[in-house]
Amino acid sequence: MKSLLNLIEQHKQGQSIGIYSVCSAHPLVLEAAIKQAAQDQQLVLIEATSNQVNQFGGYTGMTPQDFADHVFALAERLSFPAEKIVLGGDHLGPNCWQDLPAQQAMDYSEQMIHDYVCAGFKKIHLDCSMSCADDQTPLSESVMAERAARLCLIAEQAWKKTGGEAPLYVVGTEVPTPGGALESLEEEALEVTKPEQALATLDAHHQAFSDLGLGYVWPRVIGLVVQPGVEFDHHNVHHYESEKAQSLSRMIDSQPHLVFEAHSTDYQNPSAYSQLVRDHFAILKVGPALTFALREALYGLDRAEKEWLGTHHASHLRDTIEQVMHEQPNYWRSHYASKGHQQFLDCSYSLSDRIRYYWTHPEVQAAQQALFDHLAAKPLPVTLLSQYLPNQAKAISQQQIENQPADIVIHKIMEVTEVYSAACYSNAVVCKETM
Repeated sequence: MKSLLNLIEQHKQGQSIGIYSVCSAHPLVLEAAIKQAAQDQQLVLIEATSNQVNQFGGYTGMTPQDFADHVFALAERLSFPAEKIVLGGDHLGPNCWQDLPAQQAMDYSEQMIHDYVCAGFKKIHLDCSMSCADDQTPLSESVMAERAARLCLIAEQAWKKTGGEAPLYVVGTEVPTPGGALESLEEEALEVTKPEQALATLDAHHQAFSDLGLGYVWPRVIGLVVQPGVEFDHHNVHHYESEKAQSLSRMIDSQPHLVFEAHSTDYQNPSAYSQLVRDHFAILKVGPALTFALREALYGLDRAEKEWLGTHHASHLRDTIEQVMHEQPNYWRSHYASKGHQQFLDCSYSLSDRIRYYWTHPEVQAAQQALFDHLAAKPLPVTLLSQYLPNQAKAISQQQIENQPADIVIHKIMEVTEVYSAACYSNAVVCKETM
């Protein structure tokens, strides 16, 4: 992707510019991200994860082609140019199939990579850090790199078959737990990646690529995943401390085409994002904070609707999703070890936001549609809305948005995307000129 390569090049030339990667499949989150990009006149980077979207449907029920079609159809409805959309695949490797023998898991991974690239995904995170059923643990750096190179070869073959711009790659294995830590954070346990570890990862991947005749691909490896010292658990955030990451930050200066990719960067203080971008963590992976804001907005509307229309005429969205989560706990049970009232608090308000797995459930979708239909037909008084979503009530009063439920939810999500945007595009004028 020439436009994304231009952005990386600008960063390498000394500009404090980056890009945030929206990892979500929810249509309202995606709409908010696209509207933010349109407002900024910038690219929008949207990523799907291997467990979310794969050849078997993932937890969204979408294949890579389904997801791509979903995003581009939404962009067309919003009159957003397709050439400003970058689709990415996150944790592409045997992540979903760790309970299978390595050969079978890698066979599935090859098919998945093939399908992602053929569907037009151009930013590919090659992640083979996870052990499979018959692996010796922990995996060596060389084995991880060899498997990543094997998947890169499949990606290159798929690209040469389908044409278009060449895919870009991200490598690296030092990734925080997707969606947040499973246990309480302990400050002393969260270590920034050591520069020598980062270099060892790069060297292993470079060698593995070369061994498979993929040396020509290396200038298209734009990102290295490392741990800059950011993470969140259910109710706490470990904020970025720039001074602790300076030696790691300086290390990337020796790599002419590379920046760092930082995962689990949700919920950071606004100033931390600017510091991360300045320190060369120029690709910021986000997601749970956006669906957290989505849930806040929907729960706020649910409460306001009950007061406005009365309990007997309300949609009971929150009651519905809590009932579905209780009946089908597979998406949260392994993450929340708590019991009793604490389990209720975790299920409802955890920063890892496991609720995001349930918005596509048919009963939940029906309840959300009923909520939107009710409030579209009979809009909430701004005075009542202000009790639960004061910023959105103010935006309606100031005629910034319509008093419609989807507009209210998207405005709430964009309170988060605006923070990311401010950090990434401090040199936006220069960036736009070259896109």
